[in-house]
Amino acid sequence: MTCLFKKKYILPVIASAFLFIGVSFREDFFEVAKQIEIFTTLFKELNKNYVDETNPGDLMDKSIKGMLASLDPYTVYFNEQDVVKFKINNTGEYTGIGAMITRKNDKLIIKEPYKNFPADKAGLKAGDEIIQIGDILLSEFKDDAAQLFRGAKNTKIEVKYIRQGKTNTTQIVLDEVAIKSVPFFGKIDDKTGYIVLAHFNQKASLETKEALEQLKKEGAVRIILDLRGNPGGLLNEAVNICNLFVPKNEIIVTTKSKIEKHNNTYKTSKEPVDTEIPLVILVNGKSASASEIVSGALQDLDRAVIIGSRSFGKGLVQRPVDLTYGTQLKVTISRYYTPSGRCIQALDYARKDKNGIATKTEAKNYNAFKTQKGRTVYDGGGIQPDIELEETKTSPITEALQKNDGIFNYVTNYYYKNPNLGSQIPIFSDADFQDFKQFLKTEKYSFDTETELALKNTLAVAKKEKIDESIISEYQQLLTALQKSENNLLDKNQKEIKNLILDEIITRYQYQEGLYQYYLKNNSEIKKAVSVLNSSSEYKTILKM
Repeated sequence: MTCLFKKKYILPVIASAFLFIGVSFREDFFEVAKQIEIFTTLFKELNKNYVDETNPGDLMDKSIKGMLASLDPYTVYFNEQDVVKFKINNTGEYTGIGAMITRKNDKLIIKEPYKNFPADKAGLKAGDEIIQIGDILLSEFKDDAAQLFRGAKNTKIEVKYIRQGKTNTTQIVLDEVAIKSVPFFGKIDDKTGYIVLAHFNQKASLETKEALEQLKKEGAVRIILDLRGNPGGLLNEAVNICNLFVPKNEIIVTTKSKIEKHNNTYKTSKEPVDTEIPLVILVNGKSASASEIVSGALQDLDRAVIIGSRSFGKGLVQRPVDLTYGTQLKVTISRYYTPSGRCIQALDYARKDKNGIATKTEAKNYNAFKTQKGRTVYDGGGIQPDIELEETKTSPITEALQKNDGIFNYVTNYYYKNPNLGSQIPIFSDADFQDFKQFLKTEKYSFDTETELALKNTLAVAKKEKIDESIISEYQQLLTALQKSENNLLDKNQKEIKNLILDEIITRYQYQEGLYQYYLKNNSEIKKAVSVLNSSSEYKTILKM
């Protein structure tokens, strides 16, 4: 491409080809060509002249990802390894170990082994720290370590890991893993069916339909669809799931873009399963994208009562574009709008503050829209539930505990101190909560709140400028006050934190299925949903039926 633009006689040909095209596009084209030539020249000279050996692939990977980081977080470049992951997320099927894992320092941490899949069969537990895969020490392997678990079915992989300070070994036999979009469904009572929709992959609508039809066969005459924590996925699957509950040819979502071909209207295309069955949808702050299409569309069509807390607010649509050498660009191509005309995008990535953070739409700037039956709904910040439950909102201190594994690490210790709980549901008492707080203190747990990080950064700068000795006393006073404040916040949000700890404990002993079984009788959002469905008058009043 560099040679193409260096040859002066080619430029007039290109220019004449665009003679009758708008001026702005012509200027954009030549600006793009100019910047490509600058970058190509720079890249070549850098690799040729830099004092040390360079890795061209690594340099290019980082430069592309740095460029895209200035846009929105959903426009991303996938190298060949990333493409494999992206396809797994969309299909829900792959060959691997069947576990949620995360990289931390020089170890892979098992966050959750899925029941009866290879990691589980090999005896691995949540909290296990994998330090070696085959002959490869993870401390010496800086690339994506998850790729070391890929291979053909029945491939045997030796693994070395640390559990509670002791080094162990096991053998994992790779197998086909299918991530279910609907990991659980069941009946809450004789009349109420409950469906958990966790992902929007290629089988989402099929699995939801099968669950719905099975529950109806078992006597369910009302349904709760749980979208809490569902980050989204395939747009067409969201449309198909809406189609289970609304008639054919109903508009579910519209996409709008500066490019005409990306402007589309998505309608239901099949006969529904049931357009009359009372329906409640549960959402929270982690329900995003396709989850918001489903909840927003069925709210606009007055087809479901939405309960929980305001959803995430992702109203942008991405499309994968294949590039050369097996790489891919996932690029934001449009915004989506619910049937009433709402775009629920919460962050404006075109307008960023001085720190490069996208600005959030303020509540006072939300615009009002009307559902089919005239109910008022708003855009700008996710889907606002018809019934908001304060207890479903997550406090900053709780988010810090989850982000930095405070709850996860405590429950790992709890699990090995209480090995015989089995199917019992433990009571997490006030004394247990004090034990949790002591654990955080003993482990010198850092909450890394914005205030705490700012304070630490201040000391770091002071050390650099060699003035830390003169402020260390004041720094310690501030740090002590901050820690006292964090301790008070732990007490203030004790109920919320205890519920999350109990959720994690149940999952350790009984997997996801056990947690959902527990939810059926004990979860506050589900209890509220059942209450609304039990009251025909309340349900109809909310939906203006």
